[in-house]
Amino acid sequence: MKALKDCYDPEIPVSVVDLGLIYKVKIQPVQEKHTGSGHKVEVEMTLTAPGCPAHTQISQQVKERIERMPGVTSASVSVVWSPPWTPDRISQSARQKLGID
Repeated sequence: MKALKDCYDPEIPVSVVDLGLIYKVKIQPVQEKHTGSGHKVEVEMTLTAPGCPAHTQISQQVKERIERMPGVTSASVSVVWSPPWTPDRISQSARQKLGID
């Protein structure tokens, strides 16, 4: 989650973590013949709206950031819509930054 704080929705100056867009991160050890041991990381995330124009850009940014982490051999990102995202998922620090509270 700390690494994903570097990933942002290009229209909102808050990380995907602080926006509450990351629903699940699953880390599995893998042993591959050519690359050796490492970890496969699977992320389930959502977006603020189903028609988000930055859909591909945000999910690709998350995937690339995870793949740069030491020991990660592969990463995948699935965008899910259930449960639907609501502003209640925004962290307190992000609320202050956005002037919501």
